[in-house]
Amino acid sequence: MTHSLRITEIFYSLQGESNTVGLPTVFIRLTGCPLRCVYCDTAYAFTGGKKMTLADILADVEQYGGKYITVTGGEPLAQPACLELMTKLLDKGYRVSLETSGALDVSAVDPRAIKVMDLKTPSSGEMDKNRYTNIEYLTAHDQIKFVIGNDEDYHWSKAILSEYHLLNRCEILFSPVMGQQNPTELADKILSDRLPVRFQIQLHKLLWDDAQGK
Repeated sequence: MTHSLRITEIFYSLQGESNTVGLPTVFIRLTGCPLRCVYCDTAYAFTGGKKMTLADILADVEQYGGKYITVTGGEPLAQPACLELMTKLLDKGYRVSLETSGALDVSAVDPRAIKVMDLKTPSSGEMDKNRYTNIEYLTAHDQIKFVIGNDEDYHWSKAILSEYHLLNRCEILFSPVMGQQNPTELADKILSDRLPVRFQIQLHKLLWDDAQGK
């Protein structure tokens, strides 16, 4: 059986987030997502797309000659063949990261892949979708992202860090909602509270004012 995935786009750009920010990266954006976060900037990936075989996806990626691959969405894990795609990419020697909402089970993700997993804050409107059992499958090379929209989100995120001992598990990212949370104010809070987290601003939006990074 030839496995396929519904793909919104494959493109080459600079990584705008995570701990590889600024590095040239091939992005594979899968179509579809079961969540509807109020600040979502990729709603165009909820529907449409085109079906591609895994072989065609691999061939498309290869043309860019890049080392770093990000599998994103939508929610990539909503399509089961995503797991096989990541394994095939890893077998070819790519460094693969998965951007996932944290609402779907990550236990079957190839452990060589870097999981960048959201924990949805109150202002997202999807906090009840957080799958906290996923935390036990995260290792030191993985990352948890908190998207901060206001004071409530910030204090909630601090509480979750403590409750689940996240700082001892993997790298933590705090990111302001563009146009909602003042980034300087968030940076000042992190410094004032001496939180050992990585502050990040979406680089692609600063450079191109665009969710796609190009």
